[in-house]
Amino acid sequence: MVTAILEGREISRNKAIILVLIAAVLWSTSGLFIKIIDLNPFTIAGSRGFIAALMLLALMNKRLSFNWSLPQVAGGFCYAGAMITFVVATVMTTAANAILLQYTMPVFTALFGLWLLKEKVTRFDWGVIIIVVGGMALFFLDELTLDGLWGNFIAILSAVFFAFLIIFMRMQKSGSPVETVILGNMITFAVCLPFIIQEPPTTTSLLPLSYLGIFQLGLPFLLYSTAIKYITAIDAVLIQTIEPVLNPIWVFLVIGEEPGSWAILGGAVVLITVTIRNIYTGRKAPKRVPV
Repeated sequence: MVTAILEGREISRNKAIILVLIAAVLWSTSGLFIKIIDLNPFTIAGSRGFIAALMLLALMNKRLSFNWSLPQVAGGFCYAGAMITFVVATVMTTAANAILLQYTMPVFTALFGLWLLKEKVTRFDWGVIIIVVGGMALFFLDELTLDGLWGNFIAILSAVFFAFLIIFMRMQKSGSPVETVILGNMITFAVCLPFIIQEPPTTTSLLPLSYLGIFQLGLPFLLYSTAIKYITAIDAVLIQTIEPVLNPIWVFLVIGEEPGSWAILGGAVVLITVTIRNIYTGRKAPKRVPV
C-alpha cells in the first residue's frame, strides 16, 4: 500500500478507509504534544507546519504538480486556517473540548459539500447532523473561563476551515491533493513566522515539534490526501471519529487534564451518533467511489 501511495496508483475503498483510520490515530496525538510544548501556539503551528512541508517535499518531489487551481490554493489557505485555529483552541481550552468541537465538521462538510460538490446528503445524515449540533451545545454548559469560552468558539472555527479543506481536497479527486497540504503547511509557516522569530523553538522543544511535523501532521495527511480520492467528503470526515476519542485519552493519561462533565456527555452524544452512522452507511456503501 505504501508503494501505491508514493507512486499514485489506484487503491480500493476499503484500503482508503484503513488509511483514514491510521491517519486519525496519528492525528489524535496532537493534543498531548501541543500541551507539553511550552511555546506560544503560533510558534508550535508554524514550526510543525514547516517540518511537515519539508517531509512531504522530500517524499513526493518526483510526483508534485502545483497547478495553482482554485481548489488547490483555497484548500491551502483553509488548511492553514484549520491548523492555526486548532492549536490556538487547544492552548485556550481543554484538549478534549478542542478536538471534539472540531469534530462538528461533519455539519459544515454536509452543508457546504452539498453546495460545492453536489454529493448527496441523505435524510439519515441530516438527522445525524442535528444530533451532533445538540451534542456540541452541551460543551458550553461547563463552567468555563473567558479564555476557555473563546477557545471553544475558535475550535468551531477550526471545524469550518477543516470542512472546506476536505471539500477542496475532494474537488481534486482526479489529481493529487497532497500539493494542497504542502501549500497549506507553507502558508501556516509564513503566517506564524513573526511569532517564531519572537519566540523561537527551544532545544527541548525540537524533538516534540519534529514528531508533530513528521508523524502527527505530514504522514497522516499524506495518507489522507490519498484516501480522499476514493471516498466521499462526508464519509471521510465521519470515518476518522476515532481521533476525538483518543486525543483526550492521551492527554488525560500523561498530563491528567480532565474534560468537564457536560463536555464528556456532549462528546459521547457526538461519537455514538457518528459511529452508528458509520456502521449503517458502511453496510450499504459500494466498494469503490468512482474517481
